[in-house]
Amino acid sequence: MNNCIGVFDSGVGGLSVLRALRGRLPGVPLRYLADSAHAPYGGREAAHIIGRSLALTQRLLEDGATLIVVACNTATVQAIAALRERWPALPFIGVEPGIKPAAAQTRTGRIAVMATAATVASARVQRLVEQHAGDAEVLLQGCSGVVDVIERADGDSAALLEVLRPYCERVRAFGADTVVLGCTHYPFVEPQIRELLGSAVQIIDTAQAIAERAASLWSGATSNGASLTLQTTGDPQALARMAAQWLRHDGDATRVMV
Repeated sequence: MNNCIGVFDSGVGGLSVLRALRGRLPGVPLRYLADSAHAPYGGREAAHIIGRSLALTQRLLEDGATLIVVACNTATVQAIAALRERWPALPFIGVEPGIKPAAAQTRTGRIAVMATAATVASARVQRLVEQHAGDAEVLLQGCSGVVDVIERADGDSAALLEVLRPYCERVRAFGADTVVLGCTHYPFVEPQIRELLGSAVQIIDTAQAIAERAASLWSGATSNGASLTLQTTGDPQALARMAAQWLRHDGDATRVMV
């Protein structure tokens, strides 16, 4: 495939960004690469995440990508600087927690970011808080274990609620009225998060903003029958099953060595 948008994530979570890209750019070829054999990234060392991000980007470039979407908050905060240094002429779009819109929308002045432990501990997120939170108080809530449950396709299970419950209780105790989904996996379990937080809480997801940014940067061709290619370093059947559930895409996924 030539002249496509390449999208990668630690696993299946980036399908939430891919869904927004397909909606905004229906005529653009897309190639998605899930690093499920190495998921989740949340507990990994920065050097490992950078190495994987470099390898995944290289594979997407070899397959014809001319624009890269890093559809993973953890990979963005840990690796996007290294990616831009390695390929300075290549456009990269990262995914970062929507702290700025959350600060603009909060009514109580208290917002929470739910993300992986690596994301909330990163210097990049700390800078986002300093630059964009204004006078709002911010709770950075690491949510270990949530990605693992989603990767196992247990998004509707009681196990998911049990993993989410203590994190959501801390958010409620903090008094946040606006919650940022700081991991691309989390939009797929937003109903469960809403159930635990209550209907009055606003939830911020940046997938649509990422799609708009991609639309502004895309300079390649479009067609009426744009293709979607799904690849994974893990189980291709699991990725295809997730894509069928979340994207209504009935194509196959292939396993690749990266």
